[in-house]
Amino acid sequence: MKELLITLAAGLVENPDAVNVTVDEANDEGVVVYHLNVAEEDMGRVIGKQGRIAKAIRTVMRAAANRSHEKIVVEID
Repeated sequence: MKELLITLAAGLVENPDAVNVTVDEANDEGVVVYHLNVAEEDMGRVIGKQGRIAKAIRTVMRAAANRSHEKIVVEID
């Protein structure tokens, strides 16, 4: 899952070396939180107009997690 998120984000930004993902432990409900960090100048590319790109990233990640019976949340920091 972490590799999928890195691949998605790296394809969107101008500085793919600055893409970093940290993963939190599962909470009481079994939800794993993925924190996506990109360079400051690439933040707009990852969020998109009215958050459409961010929503699409979250949808793809949620679908991939659903296939492996996981619950995840993607936060863009």
